[in-house]
Amino acid sequence: MADWLWLLTPLGASLLMALSLVPLGHRVLARGVVFADLAIAQWAALGSLAGLSLMPDQTIAGLPVSGLLLALLAVGLVSLILKLVPDYREAMIGTLYVLGASLATLVVSNDPHGAQQLARTLNGDLLWVTGLSLIPLVVVTLAVMLWQITDSDRIRSALFLPLFAVTVTLTVDMAGIYVVFATLIAAPLALCHLRGYGLPVASGFCFAGHGLGLWLSSSHDIPAGPAVVVSVIVCCLAGILFLTKSAVARGDSIPETR
Repeated sequence: MADWLWLLTPLGASLLMALSLVPLGHRVLARGVVFADLAIAQWAALGSLAGLSLMPDQTIAGLPVSGLLLALLAVGLVSLILKLVPDYREAMIGTLYVLGASLATLVVSNDPHGAQQLARTLNGDLLWVTGLSLIPLVVVTLAVMLWQITDSDRIRSALFLPLFAVTVTLTVDMAGIYVVFATLIAAPLALCHLRGYGLPVASGFCFAGHGLGLWLSSSHDIPAGPAVVVSVIVCCLAGILFLTKSAVARGDSIPETR
């Protein structure tokens, strides 16, 4: 039992990610700009890579300065796209993502460890997060919870993209783009938007996927990022089946696909 206690820290990070990213992902899907989260995550990763050579070890409350700056830049560009060219928003935001990914490749092209650094921005290193790194994630998670209960739609809309940028910057640096995207989109898409269940249910199954992925990674020596992504998707699909069968057994009405 004691051999597995070290997993409590990555599991704590996973729980905080589920509680913060799933509500934000639900809002992303409601806004209909799914590429925006990928683009912002990619620019946060680009900033982190650039910061390794330009501003090493420079952080603000646990956030990499360069990653946060470029994530906020991406937020500004996404906001301009949504206002100026709403009819072509997905194409424009997709182009922004491709630009960020290409710039990230160029930034590390002359670094002998560039391939590893680039892979880390995609797959992360969730198994090896430290307890100290959870502190800013706790603060961000509390901020997301406060944002959720804010009554004013105007305030919620104004705060969404900046809060999204900070949360994504922190979690991409910790877990990688793939895990962040799966956490943002898979659970709220499968359980909230398609089946009509609430955010607590979606967050719960998302956390279960994280836990399964971390266990598989640690016990079978496989990469944590891909293991978590696959496990989150599998747990969300299993959640749909389980909840549907439970509703049928109780005689309850089954939420309709939206």
